[in-house]
Amino acid sequence: MEYKMKLSAEQKAILEGSKGETLAKVMETLVRYGELFGADEMVPVTSEYNHLVTSFGLKALAPVYALMEKLIEAGAVSKQKFSADPRPLDKNVPSSFLQNFVFNKFMYTKQDFYEGQLEKLGLMAPDAFTCTCYMNEVGNTPKKGDILSWSESSAVVYANSVLGARCNRNSGIIDLMGSVVGYVPSFGFLKDEGRKATWIVEVKTTKKPEAQLLGSAIGMKVMEEVPYIRGLDKWLGTLDEDAKTYLKDFGAATASNGAVGLYHVAGITPEAVEQGESLIKENAKVYTIDDAELQRVYDSYPVIWKNKEAKPKLCFMGCPHMSLNQLIHWTERVEDGLKRSGKQRVVIPTVFTAAPAVLRAFEESGYAERLKKTGVITSYICPLMYMNNPLSEKMPVITSSNKLRTYTSARYYTDDEILAEITGMTGGENA
Repeated sequence: MEYKMKLSAEQKAILEGSKGETLAKVMETLVRYGELFGADEMVPVTSEYNHLVTSFGLKALAPVYALMEKLIEAGAVSKQKFSADPRPLDKNVPSSFLQNFVFNKFMYTKQDFYEGQLEKLGLMAPDAFTCTCYMNEVGNTPKKGDILSWSESSAVVYANSVLGARCNRNSGIIDLMGSVVGYVPSFGFLKDEGRKATWIVEVKTTKKPEAQLLGSAIGMKVMEEVPYIRGLDKWLGTLDEDAKTYLKDFGAATASNGAVGLYHVAGITPEAVEQGESLIKENAKVYTIDDAELQRVYDSYPVIWKNKEAKPKLCFMGCPHMSLNQLIHWTERVEDGLKRSGKQRVVIPTVFTAAPAVLRAFEESGYAERLKKTGVITSYICPLMYMNNPLSEKMPVITSSNKLRTYTSARYYTDDEILAEITGMTGGENA
């Protein structure tokens, strides 16, 4: 093939078939992909682990399974072992007979087969299925400056922004290929220039803004561009575990309600701390967010339930997956809400989702037993994959996730509203 990209001797050799026809095709695909985006070279993937976006065995993904089988047969396993996005099914999550029939007979019929393929290709652990692979408990936390081959949008924006790693928003297939060959094309967020901000966002709210609501507002405004956010440090303080949890949810909303792959928070995120406003490009556009703007964004969300006045039948928290400190905090909040409402257990079936490794740590904390007494269910599934069932779409489901709201029929409520709904509090009794 003809190519303009500068390649190393090893990269040229792979392209010319030194490691077999399959890897040659993989390298060719990556080179062609990179040249479409103006990449001038291929660079090594330097993270210890990678992360794949597809972990659900949809029957419709037959071409993906065929490609993966070719890689397995050719011995083209991942150079970096990887985690993968959450599993779609968990028998502990409430679902009807008909829902389960659709899940098992029509949707996720290849789940076991696909998980077997992932293990052969280099899954880092049997239960390494989560969208928040960067949690300490999971063990896939890139270092600042690491080059990644990731594709999960909420994980990519977190790695780029909060950890200072470097990764483009690739497709699942490109991500897999980069992981297998050990190289990715250098463009976009892998370049210093691509990490410059083209927007200044001024946060001027009178209280700490809801993470998912603020992220939604910014994502819808800046779309795929890079924002530099001023004023949020007033509410976050330092980059501690609470701030990381906030930015996890914030970033997921910017990525799903827009297409943000990187943001900078003045005084908080590593590059903003090190480089300050030198990260802002000339003639950057300005977006000011105050209380009224957040309310405007909140009011703009459509309610697509068939009966808009229906009482919620299910609540999902954890899209992206909840952190350990989030599970602990919400255990205390639910307990307090139930005490105030005079109830013993939640009045709406409620599911908190988190990575299997985080759930194990939660079990050891002593809080899991307390949460169980409230009636809240914990699970490792992807709520989005649950909601993709046509029968699930017809349910009045509530969530505090703007990502889940964006991609499904679930209705967004703020954290305070969620608490009031699931604990049966009335009036304005918000915590």
